[in-house]
Amino acid sequence: MKIINHSSVNFRNLKDVYIEPYEKMNIIFGENGQGKTNLIESIWMMTGFYSFRTRKNIQLINYDSPEAVIKTNFFSNGREQEARLVINQTKELTLNGVREASPRAMIGSFYSVVFSPVTLGTVQNGPSERRKLLDVALSLMKPNYAVIMSKYIRVLDQRNSLLKKTGQKGFDSGYFEPWDAELVRLGSKIIRYRTDYIARLSEEASDIYGEISSGKEKFACRYDFDTENLSDDEISEKLKNELEKSRDSDLKRLYTGSGPHTHDLILTLNDRDAKIYGSQGQQRTCALSLKLAEAVMTEKVTGEAPVVLLDDVMSELDEKRQTFILRFLDNKQVFITCCEPSTLLRSKDGKVFEATDGIIKEMN
Repeated sequence: MKIINHSSVNFRNLKDVYIEPYEKMNIIFGENGQGKTNLIESIWMMTGFYSFRTRKNIQLINYDSPEAVIKTNFFSNGREQEARLVINQTKELTLNGVREASPRAMIGSFYSVVFSPVTLGTVQNGPSERRKLLDVALSLMKPNYAVIMSKYIRVLDQRNSLLKKTGQKGFDSGYFEPWDAELVRLGSKIIRYRTDYIARLSEEASDIYGEISSGKEKFACRYDFDTENLSDDEISEKLKNELEKSRDSDLKRLYTGSGPHTHDLILTLNDRDAKIYGSQGQQRTCALSLKLAEAVMTEKVTGEAPVVLLDDVMSELDEKRQTFILRFLDNKQVFITCCEPSTLLRSKDGKVFEATDGIIKEMN
């Protein structure tokens, strides 16, 4: 897919912005605080997900404005499409002239992969960041996954509320059965989606890591809920048993302590935990390999090459890794933010935009 043009009004510190990006590389440069990341963020918003920086709408709107508006014309699924997102207390999406019930309607229409400094810390970060990586990628590729995940979180919240109300008052275990049954039903589907995806992701990421490292280490990833040789019914039974075993401790901590919302993506180098034994450079290469593999998987599953957003990560990588990324993403539309663009244009053509005090200007 490709963005044909993109505009925003009153989005964070950005002035009235309108760009017609190049079909491949687009570089946005400027000093810190001038609006580079805000432009990348406004593009990401069109995926239908929350910002990768905040969940608060108010932080997305210029401080002296009642709302922000983002518009994007893009080519996807064999046709040109138009999306308009209005952000105020809520978010209102119009897609191809039709008012949608939720921005999530963009899932399955607009595909993107975002790299940020937080991404490079995926290995060192807690399990929640790795779960988020899985959930966002899967939702983009499999919109039904997003629906199941949303239902699961709603039931989980209800069960947690029930735990807080009952505490240790000795309620019969049967009191929780309806919620447990629904968590098992939805959770087993989530686990199957994740394990199938991780198996393919591991293959792609391992190949990419091998290219970057010249085959010096073997990278792999696995899910920490073992489903090898298990049927769907057996996965459900295993999940049910874990919920039952944790019920007493759940009542003490007033929180559901087992299920997909607690699982982790385990990353290994030469069969050893990369978080513990990997150097900083190795850990960054692990994270980079995962995100590049995500881009590959998105294209294979959906038939659409995602727009790739690289926000302030190139400066943290050595020249070898920078060169690999640019070569690897050569067939995709890419947006890169940086302070100095000259090194990124060594052997690439594209467009360069300068960000100055919220103004995005195309350079000749």
